[in-house]
Amino acid sequence: MEYIVSARKYRPMTFDSVVGQSALTTTLKNAVQSGKLAHAYLFCGPRGVGKTTCARIFAKVINCTSPTPSGDACGECESCKAFDEGRSLNIFELDAASNNGVEHIKQLMEQTRIPPQTGKYKVFIIDEVHMLSTAAFNAFLKTLEEPPQHVIFILATTEKHKILPTIISRCQIYDFERMTVQNIINHLKGVAEKEGYTYEDEALNVIAEKADGGMRDALSIFDQAASYCQGNITYEKVLEDLNVLDAENYFKIIDLALENKVSDIMVIINSLLAKGFDAGKMVNGLASHVRNVLMATDPQTTQLIEASDSTRQRYADQAKRCKPKFLYQALKILNQCDLGYRQSSNKRLLVELTLIQVAQITQPEDSEDSGRWPCKRLKSLFKKLLGESQPNKIASQVARVEDGHQANTALNNETRSDASLRNAPDGATKRPAGYENENVPHSTLKLSGIGASFRSMMQKEKAPKVTENLSLGEAEGESDSFTDDDLRREWLSMCNRMMANRDLNALAKRMMNIHLKVTTLPQVEAIVENTLLMTDVERIMPRIRVTLAQKLHNGKLNITMRLAEKHEMAKRLTPYEFLDKLVETYPSFASFKEELKLEVEK
Repeated sequence: MEYIVSARKYRPMTFDSVVGQSALTTTLKNAVQSGKLAHAYLFCGPRGVGKTTCARIFAKVINCTSPTPSGDACGECESCKAFDEGRSLNIFELDAASNNGVEHIKQLMEQTRIPPQTGKYKVFIIDEVHMLSTAAFNAFLKTLEEPPQHVIFILATTEKHKILPTIISRCQIYDFERMTVQNIINHLKGVAEKEGYTYEDEALNVIAEKADGGMRDALSIFDQAASYCQGNITYEKVLEDLNVLDAENYFKIIDLALENKVSDIMVIINSLLAKGFDAGKMVNGLASHVRNVLMATDPQTTQLIEASDSTRQRYADQAKRCKPKFLYQALKILNQCDLGYRQSSNKRLLVELTLIQVAQITQPEDSEDSGRWPCKRLKSLFKKLLGESQPNKIASQVARVEDGHQANTALNNETRSDASLRNAPDGATKRPAGYENENVPHSTLKLSGIGASFRSMMQKEKAPKVTENLSLGEAEGESDSFTDDDLRREWLSMCNRMMANRDLNALAKRMMNIHLKVTTLPQVEAIVENTLLMTDVERIMPRIRVTLAQKLHNGKLNITMRLAEKHEMAKRLTPYEFLDKLVETYPSFASFKEELKLEVEK
């Protein structure tokens, strides 16, 4: 007797025997019973989920002369027998993968003009329709838009996005779903019972997971496993035949990771790699395992695990020992490993480091065995090194140098040394003025050659750091007098400091146009050009008052603002206009400008 593979032998012949597509088959049966048939259907979905099978069943039912009350074909009429024997003249199948040219579509369109000799409809099933060329699609478009009443098209494809939108818009679209693991297991059990095979549920679960949602793939793998096991399909033999990584390894790795046993995990990884398993697939499998454990932490999400009931229970048992934080961190680490696996030049090292990180998630950070421990020690070391600020260290070094006589001499003669160095001819090395004595220590000579002045550094260090805080501090008890010039100078100085802040730069430039004058000490009037600027300045007025009070040494300083009147709004001169006004006002300044060759800085 001729052997027929299970995928063909147990191919569904009725809508009720189709697995995993109950919603679509019900819709098609109702359409047949009500007589509301469209002229074009598009069946799309992954491979091996029943697209072509449903198209054949649907075509058979359409031409059946006496369909059953459930909506299936009777199988007894002449049309059904002709279809089963492959001699039906009303149902045509075209493989678009090998017949994708314009001439093939034209021949098909010629057949649509001939009405059926028996039955109601001529049904054209075009499989892998996305393989048609653009010219063939365009030739097919007109007939698809206005087909004869006796013609029905059923298009099947695995890549819906490759079909022209104009074709899709003229079809009823049916999206087929991937088979669930449980549906595949149930169908394989029925096939095994019919064939007289013995099986283990875990073995069928491995086959269903390997099929990745395709029933045809599952049946092909089932035949392969049955041949290897000689009718006794066991879990161990299926793993050997399919070279699938045992899920028991994943359970062990997670248990060892919870106990921080890195060395034991490395032994397991080494044994798996020695058997030829791919390290990248191993990481993906472990990530899927952790995801399933995470789903098993809540009874509501346990149903999202595609596995047998016994395997789900094992996930639930392990979930009780895992904290959600551990699972989240493990998924994140494994996902990062998956993203960088292809670019890594040492893939095994990457996988091992990833598993080490997973094993250290639950390890205390202060443990010496933790990979994070050295980082903590380094942080504390850097804190000690940076405990003394850099300006304080410079100041202390300068103070130690100034304790000696040589350093004082260097500081007192710094100006002369700089001048002597500048006046030296090119290529010559001169001793600075005041250092003609050869007995001067070498360290003192080094101090004199530094471009920056130590005295200025000390003055900058001793000068108080200006901070625009909201505390008047020592200025509260002071009430020194100040003039308009003092007020204007400190105001511009404050604006220049504000310009260093990127957020306050634009406001500081606008504040320079504000005219200030002392009305009655310590009252100050600020004349602002517009209300927008006044609103912006009012927001930071407390800080402005504190800053000016500190700089002017008057804690009673009070600033009031008002809008400028029309005659007070003087035009702001550009640098060029200001220079021209100086020349116009002071004629002697023109000769001074030419003699010194003064130019406006761009």
